Amino acid sequence: MLRPSRVESLASLGALEIQSLCDVLIDCCVEGGASVGFMLPMTRAKAHAFWSGVAEALERGDCLVFAAFDAGGTIAGTVQVILRQPENQPHRADLAKMLVHRRARRRGIGAQLLLAAECAAARGGKTLLVLDTASAAAERLYARVGWTLVGEIPDFALWPAGGTCPTKVFYKRIGAQSAPPGREA
Repeated sequence: MLRPSRVESLASLGALEIQSLCDVLIDCCVEGGASVGFMLPMTRAKAHAFWSGVAEALERGDCLVFAAFDAGGTIAGTVQVILRQPENQPHRADLAKMLVHRRARRRGIGAQLLLAAECAAARGGKTLLVLDTASAAAERLYARVGWTLVGEIPDFALWPAGGTCPTKVFYKRIGAQSAPPGREA
């Protein structure tokens, strides 16, 4: 199985990273039809605004961003760990925008991105990760690498071209598996 040359946690998003991440997002949303929070038309300006906002969140420490680089040094996939949660949920994080460019799929990149995100979240003290997906291929990946399906929510979002789509919610326990303390009486 062909692997990307490397998966990295990005410390910041500069112009080159944003450009490459825009390419991945546009490919997945427009060409791939993925329900990842955007409607058609998916313009470069819309993608750039999104990744610029992610860059700001990364600078604030609200998230982690991972990128899988192909052998040529181009970003072929990405995933985010959303660290900022309500104060009663400091132990968990959300995985978001798990995207692999269509030219790079079925090469283990998604699994490598998940592993990198899970390890970093565990090092940061997180013990529970949550995600949702409308993709059958992604569902198979998540199940294969140990995520647990909670269930399906009908009519959760819209497909990029319109029409409702369901989402499936998954979770995975990571890091220290200690039970939360009981409630005080």
